[in-house]
Amino acid sequence: MQISKHAQKRSKQRAIPPMLLDLLLQFGSCERAGAGVSKMFFDKLSRRRVKAYAGPLASLLNDHLDVYAVVSDDLKVITAGHRTQRIAGH
Repeated sequence: MQISKHAQKRSKQRAIPPMLLDLLLQFGSCERAGAGVSKMFFDKLSRRRVKAYAGPLASLLNDHLDVYAVVSDDLKVITAGHRTQRIAGH
């Protein structure tokens, strides 16, 4: 996983562990967010995929899946944060 200095700083400030970003890149849903970038987040389907992958640990992760990441087309994480609003259309 490639992560920018900005994303490292923001993830640390917002208490988003690297494991959560890995899960987001592996199982998250993707939506275009502008020229050359996409927004990744956990929707209902991706939460089910994480649950199937994590097994009994999924109940511990469930409260922490309201995060998003902005990634470039080459999957470099640009920034990350906590979702405070519902993502339109999901």
